[in-house]
Amino acid sequence: MAQAFKEYADERKAMRLARTIEKRRANAPLLVSDDLVGAIREALGARSGSGDFARLFQAVRIAVNGELTALERALPALRDRLAPGGVMVVIAYHSGEDRLVKHAFRAWSEDCICPPRQPVCTCGRDHALGTVVTRRAVTASEAEADRNPRARSARLRAWQRRG
Repeated sequence: MAQAFKEYADERKAMRLARTIEKRRANAPLLVSDDLVGAIREALGARSGSGDFARLFQAVRIAVNGELTALERALPALRDRLAPGGVMVVIAYHSGEDRLVKHAFRAWSEDCICPPRQPVCTCGRDHALGTVVTRRAVTASEAEADRNPRARSARLRAWQRRG
């Protein structure tokens, strides 16, 4: 649990929260969402609020559903089906998703990835598979976020396959 809270929710007090949940589960099972909210409040303090709850519940959902693992498998499969010159656009709503997409796009945009001192290329990549279209993630404008609050966490990245 601590790893999920740390990786997927960027929670600094992940170990404390995991221990608190374990302690509470030893006494009684967590049956409703308020039980988890109580554990979060106990671990993070009374000042924890809806933002903390949303972030930590999202971390639980990501861990339980294996969402990042699915994305990790889907990205190369989508890349391989992309036509030459085609553009892949991904909208991520979580920092973990965005980080995965950013690193994949960067790796696909590199030429040979063998160590510099290696005399012969063994990676089989004499050229980049494509180029990153968006150097930085595109985010919603303030006006768009006001009209659509869900857009505030969205990050768009694009990558173009070599043609």
